[in-house]
Amino acid sequence: MKKLLTSKQWYPWLVVALLWVVALLNYMDRQMLSTMRASMAVDITALESTVNFGKIMAVFMWIYGFMSPVSGIVADRVNRKWLIVGSLAVWSTVTLLMGYAETYNQVYWLRAAMGISEALYIPAALSLIADYFTGKQLSLAIGIHMTGLYMGQAIGGFGAFVAAQLSWQQTFHWFGLVGIVYALILIAFLYEDESAPRNIKTESFEPFSFRKAFGSVGSSIGALLANGAFWTILFFFASCSIPGWSTKNWLPELFASSLGIDMVWAGPVATITIAASSFLGVMVGGPMADRWAQRNLKGRIFTSAIGMTLMIPALILMGFGSSLFSAISAGIIFGFGYGLFDSNTMPILCQFVNDRRRATAYGIMNMSGLFIGAMATNVLGSLAQDGQMGLGFVIMAGALVLAILLQLTVLKPKTLNME
Repeated sequence: MKKLLTSKQWYPWLVVALLWVVALLNYMDRQMLSTMRASMAVDITALESTVNFGKIMAVFMWIYGFMSPVSGIVADRVNRKWLIVGSLAVWSTVTLLMGYAETYNQVYWLRAAMGISEALYIPAALSLIADYFTGKQLSLAIGIHMTGLYMGQAIGGFGAFVAAQLSWQQTFHWFGLVGIVYALILIAFLYEDESAPRNIKTESFEPFSFRKAFGSVGSSIGALLANGAFWTILFFFASCSIPGWSTKNWLPELFASSLGIDMVWAGPVATITIAASSFLGVMVGGPMADRWAQRNLKGRIFTSAIGMTLMIPALILMGFGSSLFSAISAGIIFGFGYGLFDSNTMPILCQFVNDRRRATAYGIMNMSGLFIGAMATNVLGSLAQDGQMGLGFVIMAGALVLAILLQLTVLKPKTLNME
């Protein structure tokens, strides 16, 4: 089966398709909690507090952040197929168990466990795709994979709707079971690219050495931290992570309060508009960046900068808008811009970091994004109590301005794919 599949020219696209579903499940399982607070609060009264709910959303991000560099380091050194399969199986089991939670503490610690398991996925998946697509279609392949995240975000937005039809417990049960079954499908069809430099085996055998292993990790991290371009990529990734996580965690609440509509409708409005437009953004931004990069090595950087620029007025509109039209418009503009940015982050990283350090690099980036996103989530939870959440969204636009300037002036790539 393995040789039959991997020998086909279309197999790299099958890898993208398989991981697309995992990406969907990744975001669906984490996103639906953001719309189900009211349903869960009927049985778990501590969730009536926005501060308590903010802590639950934030603990996922803190744990996810701490685990991201670890997951990147591991993904650069082990078989990524089994890392992805294991990650999916564990977070799906956690989702299943969430339906059995009866106390605030149980929800809190299950959410923390989800942060550990979900963190293992993204660095492994993106570096695996980058191994299969080293040439002209990398931004498109990464972009298509990212649409899985957006679709999961959109479906997760219906968590409150599904919970209203069934129950919040059954919603978690069914969503978790789907992921557990899909992990079995991945075992049969997902494989590493054995032609990638990191996977080429040598004839010489060397016994495992903890000292050598830790030395390799230190060398990789040291090389990344000495890379000025990596620091710039890290900064603009973190800057975009603030509104990225804030819209995922709090936008349904913002729209429900500012528009005066029920969460059953605010959830889909917040998630679907951003997810659908992000889907369009990556489908436009991926091919556009790939073609632009063939003429100019900064093509992917320019495409990313355009996306970040679009996010600025969208955030202002989210904060100050008070009508359904402004809410939908803000979501569409933000999502399209985020799609342009998101489809090119890993491809830009590939221009400055070699294939043996990319998962580690993306793990460090994820950590920075999650930490700053967690702080923003806590701040927004506090602002929500005073009815000032909209102001928080407007302030986020400021960091994007500096990030765009650094991105355009500092990054000067010399190749499309550093090996």
